Amino acid sequence: MSRPQIHRLANGFTIAAEPMGWVDTLAISLHVDCGARHEDARTNGLAHLFEHMVFKGAGGRNARQISEAVENVGGYLNAFTSRDQTVFQARLLSENLDLGVELIADLVRKPHFDREDLAREKDVVLQELGEARDLPDDIINDHFHSTAWPGQAFGRPVLGDEASIAAITVDDFHSWTRLHYRPESVVLAAAGRIDFDRLVSLAEARFGDMKPAPRPVPEAAVYEGGRFVERRRLESAHILFGYEGVSYYHDDYYPLMLFSQAAGEGSSSRLFQAVREERGLAYSVSSAVAAWRDTGMLSVYLATARREAQHATDLCRELLHQTAANFGAEELARAKAQIRATILMALESVQGRADRLGFQMLAHGKSLDPAEIVARVEACTLDQVRAVATRVLAGRETLATVGPALKAAA
Repeated sequence: MSRPQIHRLANGFTIAAEPMGWVDTLAISLHVDCGARHEDARTNGLAHLFEHMVFKGAGGRNARQISEAVENVGGYLNAFTSRDQTVFQARLLSENLDLGVELIADLVRKPHFDREDLAREKDVVLQELGEARDLPDDIINDHFHSTAWPGQAFGRPVLGDEASIAAITVDDFHSWTRLHYRPESVVLAAAGRIDFDRLVSLAEARFGDMKPAPRPVPEAAVYEGGRFVERRRLESAHILFGYEGVSYYHDDYYPLMLFSQAAGEGSSSRLFQAVREERGLAYSVSSAVAAWRDTGMLSVYLATARREAQHATDLCRELLHQTAANFGAEELARAKAQIRATILMALESVQGRADRLGFQMLAHGKSLDPAEIVARVEACTLDQVRAVATRVLAGRETLATVGPALKAAA
């Protein structure tokens, strides 16, 4: 695997690329260091609505013309918003590098922000919010985060709510752009068949005049935990419970990933085998590790019949503690193989490489060699995994339920 090529413009704007000469396509990702956690309570949902609005018109093109410009050459544009980042993506044939950079640059630097478009797009986001609330396995994540980090920007939903969406104005978008879309806060990442010198030249032309300024620092996330119940007349119960984990900077990040892999990720995991296969208590059960710059989460999602909800949840808790106590060598080897495969398989996708590179450059200021990551995973010991899992599980639990009320952990 070739080393990524990295260049920083005079204003601090970063360009990074992984050339893949054996493909005929490319992916471009613009990663911006702002997301839902950078919003205040009044404008909750602004980052996500901003991402929607730029596609309504930018750089002299309206929404249809933006779509036609990329689809006329067989490509596509997309974007997503998380708590930490906003990401804009372009997937194209290699000869369309210039167009990809132009379109992404127009989206973030030359959006039209028309008031009539804003009114219509608010309706679209409200429909998206309504759909999320209709789906228990979707809205439960918002309940979970707001319970784990109550009253904080980090705990508020990415989509916002009806009141905050209604309050957002065109002026808020302009303020948001000035505050967060700064050269030090943005990385242009690419992967595929790429002329790096050409990419740098295009970035210089489109982003070189951005005025440097320090990256805004969001409010720190302070985990609290607790319980939330949304009572609904459903045949099923949807349960999400978990414990504060670690940030992606922490030494315990990879041991905790290995623990979760063995405990509840995949059909060979303890949770899946004991809860679903052996007892038939749930039609969906899994664990996951999420990590951000200053906090993290180990969680378990469970979808089961109402009558089995308490029993299944208590069993999952018991299995987590059992796994922490007697995590075995065979499980460790299997978990390492699964994580290694996940890391290496992701490298087969140009989009996966571009997204990984953009995230790493923004979060770490450098590209992390996949071989180095695999080595860090392989170096984890049984004692490390058990110790990290035991410590995390000793913390205060967050429990969110859609359906019946459940008892907290004993």
